[in-house]
Amino acid sequence: MQLAENLNNLGTETAFEVLARAAKLSAAGKDVINLGIGQPDFKTPGHVVEAAIKAMRDGHHGYTPAKGIPELREAVAADTLKRRGAVIDPENIMIMPGGKPTMFFAVMMFAEPGAEIIYPNPGFPIYESVIRYAGATPVPMRLLEEKGFAFSADEVLSQITPKTRLIIMNTPANPTGGVTPKEELDKLAAGLAAWPNVVVMSDEIYDRMLYDGRQHASMLAYEELRDRLIVLNGWSKTYAMTGWRLGYSIWPEKLIGHVEKLAVNCHSCVNAPTQFAGIAALNGPQDEVDGMLVAFDKRRRLIVDALNALPGVRCAEPGGAFYAFPNITGTGMDAKALQTQLLEQAGVAVVAGTSFGALGEGFIRFSYAASAEQIEDAMGRMQKLLERAND
Repeated sequence: MQLAENLNNLGTETAFEVLARAAKLSAAGKDVINLGIGQPDFKTPGHVVEAAIKAMRDGHHGYTPAKGIPELREAVAADTLKRRGAVIDPENIMIMPGGKPTMFFAVMMFAEPGAEIIYPNPGFPIYESVIRYAGATPVPMRLLEEKGFAFSADEVLSQITPKTRLIIMNTPANPTGGVTPKEELDKLAAGLAAWPNVVVMSDEIYDRMLYDGRQHASMLAYEELRDRLIVLNGWSKTYAMTGWRLGYSIWPEKLIGHVEKLAVNCHSCVNAPTQFAGIAALNGPQDEVDGMLVAFDKRRRLIVDALNALPGVRCAEPGGAFYAFPNITGTGMDAKALQTQLLEQAGVAVVAGTSFGALGEGFIRFSYAASAEQIEDAMGRMQKLLERAND
């Protein structure tokens, strides 16, 4: 058979490969602590589960509009107004099977040979993967340790050329936990006035996972960008609903018709009972979400302190999400080698920084979406491994 050549440009998400390897080792009897996968270890709130069950019992078994049921889009618009102060027409909201389709569709709209797309590096690996698959040139937005893994607006603006079609941004960020300050967002928004044809896709999936009193600065606050702004968000992280595959995105008027056609061609619609669960999540009690964030904050402090106590490791304090991204250059190992040794020898699953782009070399991603006991155990195992390596 002859496959399309651009399949060779498609990357993957290494966290799932690590998860599969960890599961295989566990099945063989090895005790493995998984700090590799980016999903909460909490259960979906009970009232959300019950809403999906009720929807199934009530007979919501068929297709829905490609954009999503009106009630869910209205709930998203109301939530956006409440939390962000932004008035959004429900007709410009697209319900998606998770967050990735928004990334994929946004890139496919603007990517072609000769086009350039700016994306975070180190960043969520699907950004670069889809850009390369679509034939465009990926231009890395550098997220540096010394800047708290925040991007520099001046640097991003200096990278824009007449070939630039799209800028992808993500704050709070995966894999670093970095939060870009509002001053940088202000500067980026102002500078984009000189580039009226450049579209922005703001991945805000971790918008409620912020610590130390930080407040999320949404790109929806910049009215001057609304006609070329795509906002990605969803339920996966905030409501511990990763396996439900439910996300949403907000699109400008001139793009919503195109993304609706892409959805019809791709997945038709999101399954109906899950959409009713999404309404319950947004409109129902938020106490379990608040409790989850308190737990994440405690774990964040625990893992950062423990990492900074390890030989050859230093870790900046993440401001958001549920990831720590320590610098491991002092261990004398590269990221992939340490990832492998931690899993194979210590039974600790993590993801090498290079899985998130070339600028991730020298770093490892730890997800602290695990219990405090597991984190403490994992840090003890890592300490023993590093001490053996230094003997």
